[in-house]
Amino acid sequence: MNFHTLFQGFLVTIGLIMAIGAQNAHVLRMGLTRQHVLPTIAICIASDALMMGLGVAGMGEVIALFPTAVEIASWAGAAFLAWYGLRSLRAAFTSHALTAAEGRRISLRQAILMVLAFTYLNPHAWLDTVVLVGSIGGREHGLDRFTFWLGCVGASASWFVLLGFGARWLAPLFGKPSSWRVLDALVGLGMGAIAISLIR
Repeated sequence: MNFHTLFQGFLVTIGLIMAIGAQNAHVLRMGLTRQHVLPTIAICIASDALMMGLGVAGMGEVIALFPTAVEIASWAGAAFLAWYGLRSLRAAFTSHALTAAEGRRISLRQAILMVLAFTYLNPHAWLDTVVLVGSIGGREHGLDRFTFWLGCVGASASWFVLLGFGARWLAPLFGKPSSWRVLDALVGLGMGAIAISLIR
């Protein structure tokens, strides 16, 4: 196994995945409120593995051949992210102090549907994993291409486990109403910015 290629895949992915976006914000909230953390991060890791695998296998080049489909997906993703952003901004003005056992409780089905939406309805996720990661990993050949993908999956798994289960260490901080308001405001503004970038 080429450990240089493995490490390259890890570094490329961790650099992309650490940016705060819709998926990361959702995982953080699930971790803070201790709701369905394991299935949430499992879906994130499996989805990344699938999407990056498609990219490394060459799917990014195929997607680039269908600009109309990419445009439709961008509008759909922008609408979803704008709705979630407005929802978060509204919560920023009404949120109160929460503990790990409090907050808006959602069912396992709702949690799964939300993380799937944040993952597959966000064109930025496709661009990062399939197109960008795929364009880098696709330059490798044979076993090195698989090794690069393993490094990518390792980075994704490390990040989501840390974000989901490590969030409990931040729980005391989020006992303050101001902390939740700041988080909701940042998420709302971030989702709005992504939605605008997709429309533009």
